[in-house]
Amino acid sequence: MTAPVQEAAPGSRTTVHRRPLSFGRFVAGARARGTLVVQPRMGFSDPALMRAGLLATKGAADAVVGTMTIDSYTRVNDEASAARALNGGVPLNGFPITSYSPHTSRWVLDGVRDAGFPVQIRHGSARPQRIVSALARLGLDATEGGPVSYCLPYGRTPLLDSVRNWQEACEVLAALRGTGAEPHLETFGGCMLGQLCPPGLLVAISALEALFFHRAGLRSISLSYAQQTNADQDRDAMRALHRLAGEFLPDTDWHIVLYTYMGLYPQTRQGSLELLERSAELAVETGAARLIVKTAAEAHRIPTVAENVEALRVAARAAARHRSAIGDRSGSAPVPHTDPADNAVYAEARALVDAVLNLDDDLGQALLKAFARGYLDVPYCLHPDNAGRTRSHIDGSGRLTWSEIGAMPLGPVRDRGRRLTAAGLFDALSFVQRRHDRTVSPSASRPSLPTAARLPAAHRQHTQEVAS
Repeated sequence: MTAPVQEAAPGSRTTVHRRPLSFGRFVAGARARGTLVVQPRMGFSDPALMRAGLLATKGAADAVVGTMTIDSYTRVNDEASAARALNGGVPLNGFPITSYSPHTSRWVLDGVRDAGFPVQIRHGSARPQRIVSALARLGLDATEGGPVSYCLPYGRTPLLDSVRNWQEACEVLAALRGTGAEPHLETFGGCMLGQLCPPGLLVAISALEALFFHRAGLRSISLSYAQQTNADQDRDAMRALHRLAGEFLPDTDWHIVLYTYMGLYPQTRQGSLELLERSAELAVETGAARLIVKTAAEAHRIPTVAENVEALRVAARAAARHRSAIGDRSGSAPVPHTDPADNAVYAEARALVDAVLNLDDDLGQALLKAFARGYLDVPYCLHPDNAGRTRSHIDGSGRLTWSEIGAMPLGPVRDRGRRLTAAGLFDALSFVQRRHDRTVSPSASRPSLPTAARLPAAHRQHTQEVAS
């Protein structure tokens, strides 16, 4: 339940209670005044550092959402290992929300989270029930993930279990509406594996997970998309996602959240900041309401609080500058409602969504059948429930396209391309990194590695995933 905030009534000394704005309404308010909401991916296991990080990011820009990212152990329900690490003074790569007492977690949030600074819990779990219950006990009501997007890329949890787990978690969140809160859930579906997944599939999974949330009772939802390799294709993808949300979520408070590129990040400071600015510009051009940023340290280590603050400021300034340059003060770029054939990404995504919805009236069962039949098939994903028959490549214009579609109902692929070799796969994975790094001198500065960032290998391997 969202805790009330006390404030003085105008012209009197009387204290009145006012419930903080919901996550969705906060974003809508920023959008209405033409401001892009920016958000870091930040989590620390030290409560004092977590609190300091939230306070620092709170004042970084005009509209900021705070983030408490959960550690790798907690996301797989290995609380015993999280507790051992905490007792041994070993830093984790996130905040262990189910291991700390509610008193400790409330101290982290006390005087930090308010109507002008909502806080979202980010975690990466295919078994999110305990995390969702913990955040609800703290009066929080915003998180993210999904039955597909927080299952396939992160381990070997059966998709059947993830669908059931996420159904239960959604019901817990939806029940908070009975307390007067308006819980918010963001689909991670538009960020599958971060890279080399053609936008049509990303948009389809994002829309399907949003519809899954809706059918479970949520009415405040955001749909995600991760910046990819070609700006024109990304614009089509964002328009497609807007259109699908409008078609399938008519009675919902929804918005689009864009993620700054999630693949191999530029190694130079200048290159990384340039990529961040391009993502902010893309967000403005395509009507995204919120941007998840990345920092100049992304290619090297876990970012510091100061680096997260810098990224928020750089993105906010780039967005404001670009909005002024294109003369858009509404905060909402127009989304053309044209024939599906005019946007290849929409046509592809709509074909996938329709194919899945036709499999079963129960969307959870439909998702299971879709992956079993290969109607949904994520390229280069090694999860046992993924057919693994699709392949993608980057064409001469930098667009992500299919080279093999397996059983996905997309019709013949015109440009099959060559099957990627190991060297070709590396070139594709590093495409964006190389493009932005080559624009700066070889001597451009790179972030150094402080001793505080030297985490055990078991934690480092999940840093990029959980921080997402």
